[in-house]
Amino acid sequence: MFDNKYLEKLKKSPGYPSEERLEKGTVAVIECLEEIPCNPCETVCPKKSIKVGKPITNLPEFNDICSGCGKCMVVCPGLAIFMVDKSFSGIEAAISIPYELLPLPGKGDKIVALNRNGGDVCKGRVERVKTGKSFNKTNIITISVPKKFSDEVRFFKLAK
Repeated sequence: MFDNKYLEKLKKSPGYPSEERLEKGTVAVIECLEEIPCNPCETVCPKKSIKVGKPITNLPEFNDICSGCGKCMVVCPGLAIFMVDKSFSGIEAAISIPYELLPLPGKGDKIVALNRNGGDVCKGRVERVKTGKSFNKTNIITISVPKKFSDEVRFFKLAK
């Protein structure tokens, strides 16, 4: 069962974009709650949308000027950054996920979207597959799911 209290904690973290920004197009969602020495997201962001500062163990802070380029997502060693686009369509959101498994899914594949605990949430489909050749050796899979589940979905499995 998904823990809604955990989601509320994430939404209050300094790395979570405002709901208003989530509705305006692709944006980074930083789900980093660990105070560890890490700042590649800050150093790679071309818009300076992410600040860790000093000490380097600060949680990343996000501001709403993110362009949605995804550079922070592919350098995050903890796989704690996702790209979310709630404006994808009237009824669906697109979620881009760093994907380190093989074989890669294909565009149009039907999926079962999963929550942070690995539980089934809803059905969806693969919208785009970007190979690691252009993204720091990290594959990026973009899936679409019903908009109401966009805050909950963070991974997927291929539908049988």
